[in-house]
Amino acid sequence: MTAPAGPGTVGRVRLSRPARRAHLVVHVLASACWLGLTAGLLALGITANTTGSPAMAGASVRAMKLFADWLLLPVAFLTLAGGLVLSLGTPWGLARHRWVWTKFWLTLATTTATAFALRPGVNAAAAAAAAGQPLPGGGDVLMGPLVSLAAYVFMTVLSVLKPWGPTRRGRRLRAEARRPRTAAPARR
Repeated sequence: MTAPAGPGTVGRVRLSRPARRAHLVVHVLASACWLGLTAGLLALGITANTTGSPAMAGASVRAMKLFADWLLLPVAFLTLAGGLVLSLGTPWGLARHRWVWTKFWLTLATTTATAFALRPGVNAAAAAAAAGQPLPGGGDVLMGPLVSLAAYVFMTVLSVLKPWGPTRRGRRLRAEARRPRTAAPARR
């Protein structure tokens, strides 16, 4: 797993082909799970906001709370960690291509929003449903999954299309790699 320092290495570590493929599979599966969980949360949020039955609304937000408490953050962190490992251990790099850099910041933002906005909103809705009260603002259980889903679909498009080219740093590193290396003067 060690290689000379160069593109796709952190320090002197570069992912071997089998390790890169294994990390890629884990990252894609975690990302797909995150996308699917969010689509499920959106469906439950729509149900909670449009049903005329308080029992159905309560069941929907309780199911949302279960997914938000047990699955969302572990899957989000697995996606973030997998993306970091892949970007730092492969020639794509973290800040060499605009699409990778954009995905990193969007993943970090959506992970943070999941922890500090979506989960508290779902928890408040579940507490209100448990107390027999109406849901506190439909936006709490609807807007979080809607915005997250849009971000995940956008990140999926970025992963497939890889638009925009390299960053300034990426162009500089590419130019440095193309320059012929001069041999060190012989020592006497």
